[in-house]
Amino acid sequence: MPALLGCMSAYGLTVCNLYSDLCRTLKMTALYLEENIYNLLPDPNEKAPLKHRRYVSKFRPSVKREIQEKKTDLCRTMGIPKLQLPTPKDFLQKHSRTPMLPKRKRAPGSKKPAELHVPKRTDHPIMGIRSKKNYISTNITEAIMAVAKKPIHACVDIRKGDKFLIENSGLVIKYRNKKRKMEAQRAQEESESYVRETLRKGGVTQLSKEERESVLEGLKKNWEEINKEFQSLSVVVDTLPRKLRKEKMEVEMKQLEHDINILERNKVIYIKSD
Repeated sequence: MPALLGCMSAYGLTVCNLYSDLCRTLKMTALYLEENIYNLLPDPNEKAPLKHRRYVSKFRPSVKREIQEKKTDLCRTMGIPKLQLPTPKDFLQKHSRTPMLPKRKRAPGSKKPAELHVPKRTDHPIMGIRSKKNYISTNITEAIMAVAKKPIHACVDIRKGDKFLIENSGLVIKYRNKKRKMEAQRAQEESESYVRETLRKGGVTQLSKEERESVLEGLKKNWEEINKEFQSLSVVVDTLPRKLRKEKMEVEMKQLEHDINILERNKVIYIKSD
């Protein structure tokens, strides 16, 4: 009995060992089947997969023909063949290829343009001519006789702002000023006509220009004579006759100055007849 148990135990160990070896062998076989180099070789009995047809453009023949023509182009050589070479005398000059515009023609019936009065380059100026004009005195005379420039009527909005002309800005009421001026002129004419009519009825005559000038000249001459006598008086006036004479001359000179001032200020003088 013990011998039998020993045999059975030994048999059980052998079966277990065989089972473990079998499992190891199967694992190795599976591993070899996956990584075996023979598995990479194509199978001759296996059919190749079908490939789709490649796209071909319909312009392929024309493109090929164009490329072929470019390859055989004559201009790719050293100059076009059968072309006459230019001579060294016919070299390229400046502005030789610039397009020239045709000469402008004058339209029929149009006026001839004015010629410029510019001396030619070949003309020689006349030398040795001197002017006797005194430019300094001429400029002084022109400056004295020139009319003073009237100031421009303008306004400025701020201290450093822009200047705006008021004449045509709409700020000045021209119509109102014109109307007032016309009314003042009409009133002046009516007043002058009334004065003339009144003077004609009252026996008053107007002094002519020549008479006025002669009277003014006579008054100035009298004033000069009295003034000359007044300057010849003595400095010390210690007596009564001298004092009275000096006062009389002063009164006469003041009266003459008053009359001269009236005649110079008024251009129209009226005289009442007796």
